[in-house]
Amino acid sequence: MLIPLSVLLTHKRQPNYLRPVVIYLWIALLLNISGDIIADFKSHFPSWLQSNTVLYNIHSLVRFTCFSLFFILLQQPYYKLIKKILPFIFILFLSVNFSMGDDFFSPRHLSGNLLSAEAYLLLTYCMTYYLSQLKEEKVLTRGKDFWVVIGLSIYVVTNFFVFLFYIPMMTDNQKLASNMWNVHNVVYIFLCVMIAKSFRHAA
Repeated sequence: MLIPLSVLLTHKRQPNYLRPVVIYLWIALLLNISGDIIADFKSHFPSWLQSNTVLYNIHSLVRFTCFSLFFILLQQPYYKLIKKILPFIFILFLSVNFSMGDDFFSPRHLSGNLLSAEAYLLLTYCMTYYLSQLKEEKVLTRGKDFWVVIGLSIYVVTNFFVFLFYIPMMTDNQKLASNMWNVHNVVYIFLCVMIAKSFRHAA
């Protein structure tokens, strides 16, 4: 997150539709720092605060909310109804998933179902963006929004299966699960670089 946030310090004037992305970066930075502190110094915390897994679930909710607002604020002329329905689908999923046994506050592991659903719905947003661009102008315009969507698309496409199978992998092969999460980390850096490129790009 420090990559795009450092760029933002010298490129403060950003369009309104990027405000949710900026808000996401600051919240994500706080969540990641908190997660690292818990992981590194958990022995100094009370037992109920020695796991940072719930922060990954909160991060997922924040990311979906902020990027949903980003896509809605773009105000593309096509697929508006789909964009407005997707948050309600997400809320319905949350209600069903966490009432059927998945524990949002589990200290043992993050919610693979939550992150998978988030990735799938964000990918749907990305697809509506590309299709709307093609309908509007026949070619994809490379504005500030384009670079954010490129980064997000790569992130969710790569990580959908990582999220989906992460918990089973943790059970059967922790080393493989750790290696797969490294893939997530690399792609997350790519997302941040693309957001930084968006902030630097001329409006």
